[in-house]
Amino acid sequence: IQFGDVYESNVYAFFNTEIDFGKWMINPSIRADYFNFEYNNHLDTDYKTKSLSALLPSPKLNIIYHPIKNLQIFLKNGIGFHSNDTRVSIAKTANEVLPKVLGNDLGIMWKPYQKLIIHSALWSILSEQEFVYVGDEGVVEPGGASHRMGIDFGLRMQLNDWIFAYADLNYCLAKALEEPAGSNYIPLAPDFTSTGGLSFHHHTGIEGGIRYRYVDNRP
Repeated sequence: IQFGDVYESNVYAFFNTEIDFGKWMINPSIRADYFNFEYNNHLDTDYKTKSLSALLPSPKLNIIYHPIKNLQIFLKNGIGFHSNDTRVSIAKTANEVLPKVLGNDLGIMWKPYQKLIIHSALWSILSEQEFVYVGDEGVVEPGGASHRMGIDFGLRMQLNDWIFAYADLNYCLAKALEEPAGSNYIPLAPDFTSTGGLSFHHHTGIEGGIRYRYVDNRP
């Protein structure tokens, strides 16, 4: 169904600075990405390499507040991009070669005592373009703009000198913005996922662990 050579190059530069006001820290930054996409379709009788380039700046701004020593409140905002399929980029069937994505996080990092860390965040992601894999055709199709919002909760605990436990729970409401209600589910986007487990690091040098991963039903 598909037979060809994909060549994709990415060069990026990142500038970051932190401005400390004591309990407040402001962290502006910017990343610039240059992509070059090339595809040689062996099923095309013309048999020539098609190429396309794109440059995208991505500004970001984080604000972190420490009201007390063991508590951090953060607001993270940034623009990024949705990764793209080279074949989609070359064909220019997407609205943008590198669709912009706006992300926002509001959360806390709390260490109530020495051996426990709790993390929680409300977040939102707005994407200019969703990409959906179509197995019958072996391609990734543009699916229009999308919006995701959700809540994450995680903890890390040291049970004793050598046993550690962790768990992450994530709920997400994902919708395609250009589809009518009832048909606006995003394929393969689960609404609930969770990972967790136990690990041990004994002073004798013996290490190991057990982990789980759960993915709820999805469209």
